[in-house]
Amino acid sequence: MLQVSDLHVYYGGIRALDGISLNVREGQIVALLGANGAGKSSTLRSIAGIVKPRQGSIRFKGEELVGLKPHQVVRRGIAMVPEGRKVFTNLTVTENLRLGAYIRNSNGVEESMEEIFRLFPRLEERRSQSAGTLSGGEQQMLALGRARMSNPALLMIDEPSLGLAPVLAEDVFKELKRLNANTGQTILLIEQNARAALSIADYAYILETGTIVLQGPAAELAQMDEVRQSYLGVH
Repeated sequence: MLQVSDLHVYYGGIRALDGISLNVREGQIVALLGANGAGKSSTLRSIAGIVKPRQGSIRFKGEELVGLKPHQVVRRGIAMVPEGRKVFTNLTVTENLRLGAYIRNSNGVEESMEEIFRLFPRLEERRSQSAGTLSGGEQQMLALGRARMSNPALLMIDEPSLGLAPVLAEDVFKELKRLNANTGQTILLIEQNARAALSIADYAYILETGTIVLQGPAAELAQMDEVRQSYLGVH
C-alpha cells in the first residue's frame, strides 16, 4: 500500500532522515520505533505532505505523493493522528468527529459516526460533552475517531501513549489492535514505548539518527537480544 524509498529530509542544514526505505502492506499494523530525535515524526510528516523531502519517493497505491499538499494527501486516503492528540477542546465530541469528515459529502457521514461510537463506546457516552472535559485516553480515542471519519485507507498515528498514564496507554493500544482486527484498518504507528508497539504490530522498523538499523516481523524483533537490551529494558 505504501512504499517509501531512499527518503532524505533536512531542516535547514540539519539532516533528519538519511535515505530510509520502508513498506506498509494493506491490513498491517507497522510500527516505527526509536528514541526522540531518531526521525520518526519526520517520516510521518513527509508522508503527510507537511515536510518536503530533499530526495526520495513516497508512493501510495502506486501514486507518487512527494509534492502534494497535506489536504491532497488526505484525499488520497491517508489520515494522521498528530502527537498530543490536538482535539478541539471547546467543541463537543460530535463536532470534533464531523470535522474529520470535511473532505466528504454528507453521504455516509452519520453511518461513519455511528461506527466510531460502536468502536469507542465511551465516546458515545460523551458525545455531547466538550472534548476538553475528556480524559487523556478518551481524547486519544476521539483523535483516532476523527481521523477515521475521513474514511482513510492508511491511518498514521504519532506517539499515541504520550502523556498518558500506563493503564490508559494500555487501553489505547488495545483499541488500536481491536480497530485493526474489526475493520482491517491499515496502521503506521510511531511510538517510543517499544514493548507496547511490538505487542500489537505485525512488522516493525527501528530508527536511529535518521537511519533504519533494524527491521523485521514484530514478534521476532521483540525476541532479539539487541532490541531487548536497548529498547525493552531487558538485560
